[in-house]
Amino acid sequence: MNNLWIGMILLGIVYGAVTGNMQAVTDAAFASAKDAVTLCITMTGMMALWVGVMEIARGAGLIRKWSEKLKPFIHFLFPGIPKGHKAQEYIAANMIANILGLGSAATPAGLKAMEELAEIKKEKGLPEEVASNEMCTFLILNISSLQLIPVSVIAYRSQYGSSNPSAITGAAIAATLVSTATAVIFCKIKEKMTKDTF
Repeated sequence: MNNLWIGMILLGIVYGAVTGNMQAVTDAAFASAKDAVTLCITMTGMMALWVGVMEIARGAGLIRKWSEKLKPFIHFLFPGIPKGHKAQEYIAANMIANILGLGSAATPAGLKAMEELAEIKKEKGLPEEVASNEMCTFLILNISSLQLIPVSVIAYRSQYGSSNPSAITGAAIAATLVSTATAVIFCKIKEKMTKDTF
């Protein structure tokens, strides 16, 4: 991927030099750098706001309450996790952050969940190089990422002058519902196939 980007940049510079448009290439480079910095500032502000909201919710005990409500769903998705295991709490926190569109805020809980799932796998005596069903399911759910508030997309649209940045919300909910439902069905089919194989 890095080679592809380097090739595209070099091709643009060579094309600009050959056609006598080096000034346009330079102007575009500076404009893009400015846009990138502005976008980073916008995204940082949005993330700071929502991560702060998550911390307030955690302090108020809302995350624990939501986690309790998610437990039946988590048990359905991850039947191999013992009841009351720490992995369930981390998975719930990760899911809540993803549902709120806080991908970066979901990452620490996601990493902790994977560590706990790796410990469960060790206890079951599975080989280290093989991912368990629970690990695969968790990864696929994170990739499909059900979101009720697409924070990142709203921030991008706002940055680039959309008159109604949050208009994407309905479409984002529908798309992520379909992707998550597909992920769950796929995981359950593969889980059954694995059980039948072993």
